[in-house]
Amino acid sequence: MQRIRLRYTKRGRLRFTSHRDFQRAFERALRRAEVPMAYSAGFTPHPKVSYANAAPTGTGSEAEYLEIALTAERDPDKLRELLDESMPVGLDIVDAVEARTSGLADRLTASVWELRLDGVAPEDAERAVAAFNAAESVEVQRMAKNGLRTFDARSAVASLEASSETIGPQADRPTDQACAILRLVVRHVTPAVRPDDVLSGLRAVADLAPPVAVAVTRLAQGLFDEETGTVTDPLAPDREAAVTGNPTVAEAAAAKAPA
Repeated sequence: MQRIRLRYTKRGRLRFTSHRDFQRAFERALRRAEVPMAYSAGFTPHPKVSYANAAPTGTGSEAEYLEIALTAERDPDKLRELLDESMPVGLDIVDAVEARTSGLADRLTASVWELRLDGVAPEDAERAVAAFNAAESVEVQRMAKNGLRTFDARSAVASLEASSETIGPQADRPTDQACAILRLVVRHVTPAVRPDDVLSGLRAVADLAPPVAVAVTRLAQGLFDEETGTVTDPLAPDREAAVTGNPTVAEAAAAKAPA
């Protein structure tokens, strides 16, 4: 059984696509591309697809990840092209590698976010960011399944910076008015701290309230390097293992199986 890891995006209006909507679109793409999928056992077999840390509905993303299991081997690059052609524009399959290491989900420990604050002057955003970074803790509230929950939004934030230059796609909200850009690196913790929690924290510490909805895009997610403060590519270990000739996950499992 071959395992392929894919990176995909949510761009433009399709940032409003829910995770379930993406699952349906992706399963249709698998059928159209005639991918030899492995299926689960039981009365209702379904394709073996593992999703990892999907972005919230309404946020764009350049770095979503999933893994699929195949019953026959396929070239990862050709498979990526076939799937991308079968997906709606905006839900783009942009990278593919054969799984040669274990624990993809374990390598997703932090995310890099870009927050576009239309109608907010960069200097106002800088003052709010300075107040947030200076605070030891910033309590915010979010409605959860069990009611209103209060938690600290500051401890999970590895870095928060303000600027007037965008890094991610700019097509969602073109505008000539004042606009501040926040770049946020947040660790994946429990409870999860989301970009909107950080916005609530900025409102709490500095009364920063953007006049329109904030456009949020995930630029990257992966393993957080404490020394450099950067988020590394989670597919890099698989590429490196391919170069050195390490066995795939399926080959390693087969070798360990009893004769």
